[in-house]
Amino acid sequence: MQNVMQRLQGLDWPGLRVSIQEKGYALTPEVLTAKQCRGLVELYGRDQGFRSHIVMQRYRFGRGEYKYFDYPLPPVVQEIRETCFPHLAPVANRWNEQLGAEERFPETHEAFLKSCRKQGQTRATPLLLHYEAGGFNCLHQDIYGELAFPLQMTCFLSQAGEDYEGGEFVLLEQQPRAQSKAEVIVARQGQMVIFTTRYRAVKGKHGFYRVNVRHGVSLVRSGTRYTLGVIFHDAK
Repeated sequence: MQNVMQRLQGLDWPGLRVSIQEKGYALTPEVLTAKQCRGLVELYGRDQGFRSHIVMQRYRFGRGEYKYFDYPLPPVVQEIRETCFPHLAPVANRWNEQLGAEERFPETHEAFLKSCRKQGQTRATPLLLHYEAGGFNCLHQDIYGELAFPLQMTCFLSQAGEDYEGGEFVLLEQQPRAQSKAEVIVARQGQMVIFTTRYRAVKGKHGFYRVNVRHGVSLVRSGTRYTLGVIFHDAK
C-alpha cells in the first residue's frame, strides 16, 4: 500500500494547478485512508502534541473549537506540508508575478520556514478542528505574521452524510466593484481541498487584478465533523 507521500506525489498536480489558477481552489481524490483519518481524530482528545486550544465562541469566530499542533508535527502532517509545498509554490510565484509583487517563494518548504523564522514566525500552524451539531466557522483568513503563503489545505477527516450533515466548506471571493461570489464544497473523507489563503490573481480586460478570498464552514446540522488544516507559514 502506498504511503501518504507516494499518494501525494502521484496526484495530477498540473491539473490541480490549473483548477487553482482558474477557480482559486482544487479538490484532490482521497489521499488519507480511513485509518489515517481516525488516527488524526484520536489525537484531538490528548493534550500532548498541541500548543494551544481555541474555543471559537470566546472570540466570536463561530461555534466549535480547534487545537494547534506543536513541533514536532505528527509524521503524516509533516509529510503533507513538505510534499505539497513544491507543487504549490509555482502557483504562488505566478500570482505574485501577475500582480506585480516582487516576493518569490523557494522550492522547498524547509527553505520557506527559514524565511518565516527570520520574521519571528516560529510557532506551528497546522491544526485539528472539531465541530458538533450547531457548529460553524465564520468567514476568515489565516494570516499569522508578515510572511504568509497564499495557499493552504483542509483535509476532511469525517465522512459527510455519515458522521455529520451540513458543515459544507465555503469560499467567498470579494471581487473589486462587484458582488461577492461563493463556492460551496462537499468532500469525502480523506480528500483535501487546496484553496486561497487571502488573495489570488484573476485576469480581467486590462490585465490581472487581486481578488480577496475568505473561507469558513456552514452550519453543522447533526453529528460530529473533524478536519485537519494545513497552513504552510508559521505564526509569531
